[in-house]
Parts: sequence; C-alpha cells; structure tokens
Amino acid sequence: MERYADVVLPLAQPAYTFAVPEGMELAAGCAVEVQFGPRKFHTGIVWRVHERRPDFKRIKPVQRPLYDRPLLTAAQMKLWEWVASYYMCSLGEVMRAALPSLMKPSADSRERFADEEFRPRTECYLSLAPELRDEERLHEVFEKLERRAPKQYEALLELVSAGDGGGLPEGEVPRRLLQSDRAVLHALERKGFVRAAEHERTAERGEAVFRLPQLTPHQQAALDELRRQFADGKATALLHGVTSSGKTEIYIHLIAEVLARGGDVLLLVPEIALTAQLIERMERIFGSRVTPYHSRLTDRQRSETYLRLNRSEGGEFVVGVRSSIFLPLARLQLIIVDEEHDASYKQAEPAPRYHARDCAVMMARIFGGRTLLGSATPSLETWLHASGGKYGRATLSERYGDARMPEIIVSDTLRAARRGERHAHFNKLLLDKIGETLGRGEQVMLFQNRRGFSPYVECTECGWTARCPDCNVTLTYHKAGGRLVCHYCGHSEPVPAKCPSCKVTDVVPMGFGTEKIEEEIARIFPEARVARLDRDTVTSERAFSAIVAAFARRETDILVGTQMITKGFDFEGVALVGILNADNMLNNPDFRAGERAFQLMMQVAGRAGRRAQGGEVVIQTAEPGHPVVRQVVEGDFGAMARMQLADREAFFYPPYARLTTLTLRHRDLQLLRRGAVHLAAGLRRRFGRRLLGPMAPPVDRIRGEYLLGLLLKIESGASSARARELLGAELQAFAQHPEFRHIAVIPNVDPQ
Repeated sequence: MERYADVVLPLAQPAYTFAVPEGMELAAGCAVEVQFGPRKFHTGIVWRVHERRPDFKRIKPVQRPLYDRPLLTAAQMKLWEWVASYYMCSLGEVMRAALPSLMKPSADSRERFADEEFRPRTECYLSLAPELRDEERLHEVFEKLERRAPKQYEALLELVSAGDGGGLPEGEVPRRLLQSDRAVLHALERKGFVRAAEHERTAERGEAVFRLPQLTPHQQAALDELRRQFADGKATALLHGVTSSGKTEIYIHLIAEVLARGGDVLLLVPEIALTAQLIERMERIFGSRVTPYHSRLTDRQRSETYLRLNRSEGGEFVVGVRSSIFLPLARLQLIIVDEEHDASYKQAEPAPRYHARDCAVMMARIFGGRTLLGSATPSLETWLHASGGKYGRATLSERYGDARMPEIIVSDTLRAARRGERHAHFNKLLLDKIGETLGRGEQVMLFQNRRGFSPYVECTECGWTARCPDCNVTLTYHKAGGRLVCHYCGHSEPVPAKCPSCKVTDVVPMGFGTEKIEEEIARIFPEARVARLDRDTVTSERAFSAIVAAFARRETDILVGTQMITKGFDFEGVALVGILNADNMLNNPDFRAGERAFQLMMQVAGRAGRRAQGGEVVIQTAEPGHPVVRQVVEGDFGAMARMQLADREAFFYPPYARLTTLTLRHRDLQLLRRGAVHLAAGLRRRFGRRLLGPMAPPVDRIRGEYLLGLLLKIESGASSARARELLGAELQAFAQHPEFRHIAVIPNVDPQ
C-alpha cells in the first residue's frame, strides 16, 4: 500500500505532499529531510501520513527521518494549528518561529544538508562492566587493585559511589563528574573493569527539596484564593498585586507544588533583561531545575534545550521570553505570565504575529494545565475578563514587609518655565529633590521614554530637518557616535556641518532623549556617578548585567533609562524616581495611550522606596490636571480602567471589539492606492461599516516601500473564526488579481 506524508516546511507555504518509501517508519510530528524544488533540501515536519495519492504526476519521496523520536507532540501540533489559524499565517511560518534555527537546516545538496544537520554534543559515560555487577566478583577486583594499583582502586570505588551512593550501580556516570585521573580510568577500561560509551549530554536535576520563602498573611490569602479557583475549574486567573507586593513569592510556591507532582512549569517574562535577574533568583530556590530560554542563548544552546525537553518525562521548569511557548513540555501543568500587560509579548515581525499571553491561555487549555497572569497594572482585556468572572482573580494591595508606597508629586513644566524655574529639561522641584537624595547617599532613577541624544536636528534659519531617505521619518541624533540614525531601518549618516538646504546655519538638536539627559544631569551634578540603560548602551547581556550590577552595588548614583528601567528591578537604595516627560506618553495617537501611560508611570514609580523608608516620585508634565496623571498620583487602577473602558465601549475598541489591521506595501504609490481601494471595496461588501480605511499610517514609508492601512473591527460576541474565513477569502482573491498580485498585504490580528 502506497503511503504519503503531508510535510510542513519552514516557508510561507502550505504543507506539501511527499511519498513515503517502503519500509520507512514515519509518524505525525517527525522531522524529515525532503527535497523541495530542483536542488533545495529542507527540514520538514510530518503533519499527516495517509494513503491518498495527490493529483500531480511526479511525487518526490521523503529522503530520511531526522532524530530518533517526533519533535512535536499531538498537543503541540494543535497549538501550531491554532496559532496559524488565529493569526492568519501558514504552518510553515509557525515552524520558523517555533524551532531553533539549527534544527531546521536547508542546503543545496544532500551532502551539505548532512553537514549542517544539528547534532547534540555528546560526552563520555562510564559504567561497571556487566561481570562486576556480581557482588563477589566486585570484591575480588577491589582487593586485587587495592594491593597492586591503589589509584585504580580509588577510581573504581569513586565510580561505584557515584553510581548509587555505594551500592551496585546499574546505570552510567558522566566522566566529567569523576575526580579520578583520565589515564587511570582508561587503564580500568583496558582491563575490562569499566565500560565507556558516548551519549548525548543531559542536564542533572537536583532533588525536589526546595527552601520556599515565608509568606505574609496577605500573600498566603492570595495563594489560597488562587488554589481554590484553580481547584474549582478556573483555567486562567489574574494575580493583581501592587508593585513590590511579592507576587514572585506566590509564583514560587505554585511552581514548587507542580514540580513536586512531576509536572512542568513555564514562567514567561516580557524582556530578556528581566530573564537573567529572575533566573538568578529562581536558581537560589530551585537550583538546577531552572532552564533558561531566550534569544541571548546561542543557537546551539537553544537547540540542545529543545531536544532535552523533547526527551524529558516531566518535572521541568522553564523561564523564558515569548518564544518559549513553543517548547516541548510533555506534562505542562502551569504557565505563569509575569507582567502580562507588557506589549513585548506581541510579536511584531515577522509572522506569526502572535501574542504570547493569549497563546499561553490557549496552550494551557490544550495541555490541560492552568494559566496565572500577574501584573500590578493588568491589561484592560485581562481586567474585564477577571471582573466578569471568566478568569479567577486574587489581589495583593499591600507592599511586602514594611515597604511603603512612594509619594507621587506632579511638577508643572509650563508653570516652571513661566517662573524661570526650569533648567535644561528639569524643573527646579525635581533638581532640588535630586540634590537632597544624593546628599543623603541615596540613589535616583530618571525615566525618559526616548533613547538617543535628540529626536531630530533642525536648521534654525530655514527649518530643514534631517529625514531618512528610505523612511518617512526624521533621523534621531546620537551624540556619542556623532551620527543621525533611523530607528526604523537602521540607516545612519554623519551630522552635516552646515544646513544642506540654506548652506548658512549650523543644525541644532531639538527635543531630548536619554543620551542628552545623561549629559545634562552629569553637568548639573558633577560629583554624581551617572549611567544610562537603553538599547544603545545594552549591546550585550554582559553590558546590561554590568550596568545593573553597578547600580545595585551603589557604584552609580543616578540611572537614566527608557522602559528598560521600569520592569522588575528591586534596588534598595532608590529613594527618588523622576519621570521627565509624561506628555509624550499621554498624547500618542493610539486608543491605548491612556492605559499605556498609566501602566508605564505606575511601573516606573514602583522602583522607588521599596523598603520601610518609602520614596518619592516626581512626574514632570504640561498637563498636571490630566485624568490619567491624577489616577497615577492616587494609585487608582480601578478609576483608570473604568474611564478607559467607557471610552472603548463608546468608540467600539478592544475589549469590546476584535481588531485586525491590514498593511499594504509597495514601492509604487499610485499602484498601492488603487490596490487598497480595490481591496477595501471587496471587504466592505462582506463587512460593511466594520471596515475603516484605506488610510496612511503615521510613518507611511519604510525601507523605500509605501504603506497604506485598513482596519477591521469585529464585535467581541461575533464569530472571529468566521470573520477570519471571510477575510482570508478576500485576501486570496486579491493575491490572484493580475494588477495587484505583487502588492504585499500583511494581516495583524489583535495589534498592539
């Protein structure tokens, strides 16, 4: 009976059918080598094995299976299918995101493919020869070696002890764990007393005895409430705790319970920057049980981690970023999404443009586990689900131990300017507070949500500004390198000596970023030690760790940074936090601007006064009466949520509607406009007033391509699957249109 396999390739293509050679054993989820096209060899994943011959004449055979077991379980395949369906992409694009790069090689010949195929590192394992597992024979050998070769006697004794603590071992011991000299071990091997074998290296797992932190009564009550809700059948719950309330301690207790049962745990964090600090903390509790997974690991490390988890029988604890949702965890029982509101959980480019939080909720459903979402400032979608009873909820309203919430002070920048109390980009109030804090030997954090020295340079004579030649955006001035940089495409050029337009005046920096703040604050407080934490200074994990460690050791007095300083840090010495320009967060042209501004300001404010002495936060703004600013001062998340939700409901935005954006992209602007109008007309026939556009985005040209957008709003109660089906049909027809088939259309479901 002829058999065929539908194979998914790491391409933006549907699955392709290959013939299964007679005698080859294949199952769904297996990785295989296949030939695609005249010369290209790819890694593919078998999605289905069947007996239905496809219509085309020539069917290429599967070349060979890879690895000794399937790479995907049935549950993982369901997750991939859901991601591909929900986020409107192909399974091949999911495969590209899900598997480490070394595990999906491609090459122009079979020989080169074989060379590039990933092979896990192996190491030498030693065990007693089978005949020495007889107790009497083992004692004879010990007596003989003790008299004639004492070093070999000690080495054999160490091997036996390492095997099972002094009994008769049946298993093998990695040679690297033995202290004995290699030459001595080789001698025992030559005599036939020891067997050596090369195996894939495995990570040792410590015993399941964890020293758990003591919980406060408030933390214990929240933990008990979460346990009750999970036991009552809630698949997802929200842990809403103010900053420094001790959410991590509750995570630790729930993790320990799952690991003790032999289950797997996945702890998601939004940024690599947070991962290292959290891993260090978790390793103090769980030791070698902790497995990190993020993009700062090498390709080999990620591949070895994937394969080790693929072979695991349970009891795994992974700490990672959004891509960790695709790891093979056979007994997944708990997923924790820390800082669940963070926009970093949403993949921007390339497809699949998935949201790791939403995928985690679906993943737990598929695997039969539970999801815990943690945040001091939850997303409004999560808050509404928790308030309506769809999710469980537990609350921590007090800071851990004796720590007090900081005092938040609003400083009016317009009033300060009128009174002559504004120096550079700082109000006198903030500068006075910085001086007092430094005088007490305490530390300061300054938050500016824009990196670089200046947002742009301008000619004061004719108004010329430097713009990117490939993107419709101004170039950002970076003083350290003396260059203008595009933060969209990476274009870089030197600062012109004179204005290229009028040839008369020097161009001057306008506005301010973290680099300029760092320079000015160092000039105002020359005795202070100042450091900066942003994407420009954090060129590697080592650089990030060095900056953070120096601040933690109080070798730095003032830390200037972007959003990177707002998340998860716990510095004892920070008594003052300054938010330098709240207005650029409040005035974004985005329906989420109010929510995001509240979240950012509350998160950065939470870095101050994390001990009994409390702390202060100074918010500089031109709109001190803005409702969101008042809500931050009062720490009133509920008031912010009610106000924002009322606006969202009135104007039909999430969580009362599901959004899908369509971005059309082409180098010919006129062709792009005709195509956008044609696509919009077809979609309006199906969706009516639910479709908005076409419209140009704020940045309407990137890397030489013009952009136009369409926005589709679907009621939350309507079938999103049916909407995606209708949308997919229109997009397929548009892709086959003879005039518009070269226009790229990028769907983004649930854009952030």
